[in-house]
Amino acid sequence: MAVSKAQQKAVAKYEAKKYDKTLIRLEKGRLNEIKAHAEGQGESLNGFIVRAVDETIERDNGAK
Repeated sequence: MAVSKAQQKAVAKYEAKKYDKTLIRLEKGRLNEIKAHAEGQGESLNGFIVRAVDETIERDNGAK
């Protein structure tokens, strides 16, 4: 089923309001390694990255 232009616009508007976005640069091949790991944990790539960041911040804050 094709997505209409109006639906694409609505999704883009929602995402711009709801989420911050960033770009990460990885060495060639690293993305596939990270995706495979995330899938092995039953997570999406985004979910894995968010969890990794959250856990690192929590660990770093606990070390102070």
